[in-house]
Amino acid sequence: MAGAAFVAWVGAAIVVLADGRRGQALGLALLAMSLAVLAWPAGMAAGSVAIALGGLIAAVQCWRSGPAAWGIMPAGSTPRLILCIASALFVFWLAASVTSGPDASLRFAVIVVSGLMGARVLMSRDTSVVLTGIAALALALGLASGLAAQSPGPVPAIVGGLIAAGVLFVPAAPIPSAIQAASPAPTDSDGA
Repeated sequence: MAGAAFVAWVGAAIVVLADGRRGQALGLALLAMSLAVLAWPAGMAAGSVAIALGGLIAAVQCWRSGPAAWGIMPAGSTPRLILCIASALFVFWLAASVTSGPDASLRFAVIVVSGLMGARVLMSRDTSVVLTGIAALALALGLASGLAAQSPGPVPAIVGGLIAAGVLFVPAAPIPSAIQAASPAPTDSDGA
């Protein structure tokens, strides 16, 4: 299960680091499959299927919308890389040593994916990237119900899968150029 949690972090990190639709779709697909693997032993077999299907539908739709490039680690993405690495280290420490009980892998995946996707939604100005982050956040929050002592069943995971599958079909209007010109994209201190 630790491998699936690591793949979930890799998928979330790709979503955070990618600006193109192919990179976003790859990260979302990795994320959905690893969360589905983590949901199965948590007693949510139907939820696992819903997360996998919802995530794959979202990844296919993401592949079809947005800039037609991979866009992984474009110029100015050093702060996002630091965010991915620091959040993984902090959440690993939190899931493995501070909290108690089984399912450390599930706790790690839910916390790190939720945190990274929340940050990605807040830091992006591109609507296709924001919608991808919302889809991934819905998958992680749907899986979070597996952490409860008495699980509410597969309903939260099914709802998360449905939200993820449907959010990328929302028509997204481009951001007006006047707003983009007023707030230029941040760059690294070395100008990259």
